[in-house]
Amino acid sequence: MPTAAALPARPTAAVALSQQCALASLFALLLLCLAWELWLAPLRPGGSWIALKALPLALPVAGLLKRRMYTYRWLSLLVWLYFTEGVVRAWSDPAPSRWLALAEIMLSLLLFAACVLHIRLRQRAARLPATEHD
Repeated sequence: MPTAAALPARPTAAVALSQQCALASLFALLLLCLAWELWLAPLRPGGSWIALKALPLALPVAGLLKRRMYTYRWLSLLVWLYFTEGVVRAWSDPAPSRWLALAEIMLSLLLFAACVLHIRLRQRAARLPATEHD
């Protein structure tokens, strides 16, 4: 369980920006997955159960809002499943789905980059006070 010292009251501007970027790309990816499978280019007319692929993307929202490092770490691994799906469907699906798959690839990469940046900035900030005392 994180202590008050582990989570600063006011994050730096770069940490806050990486958090906002991660949240924005996560919400965009979630909405893309739902819209893709229910309305824009579903596998079956009228939508399909594959729209449930968006559910795992809803799980990390609370952790990202609370800036939990563990959430950023496992989300940076989970997002590769969506990236892989995007690559497969961009290669094999017809035109309407192909463009949506390319958007999924871009959003996945953006989410991964935001998570990694957030983790690195937080780790760097945690090391600074330790090195200042030496």
